[in-house]
Amino acid sequence: MPLNHVMHVEDDPDIRAIAELALVTVGGLEITQCASGAECLNALSNRIPDLVLLDVMMPGLDGPETLRQLRMLPGMSEVPAVFMTAKAQPGEISDYQALGAIGVIPKPFDPLTLADQVRQLWDQAQLSSG
Repeated sequence: MPLNHVMHVEDDPDIRAIAELALVTVGGLEITQCASGAECLNALSNRIPDLVLLDVMMPGLDGPETLRQLRMLPGMSEVPAVFMTAKAQPGEISDYQALGAIGVIPKPFDPLTLADQVRQLWDQAQLSSG
């Protein structure tokens, strides 16, 4: 199954704009963007995404807590999640994977390759679950 719809959760409006350009214009993906973990949880009543791209550090619900809450929602237990963070040390990456993330994309990311990075993680997850 190809990756079509990504839910992107990021509190910084500049990063949201760059990610939208990277994922939609460059990558040809459909995205739903949310400015907070709470907004993300509310938006899921409309449509379940193929993949969730989560900022780690956000006010209120941070990325890891947002993921924990997502996993409890109907239809979301198996949706792949990828964290985006400036804190991508090996120990932190393994912590995020222990939470159920399929990968971590370091910030700052390259807008020209972000969609490819997300698709590559998606493809790896599909292979391992299939």
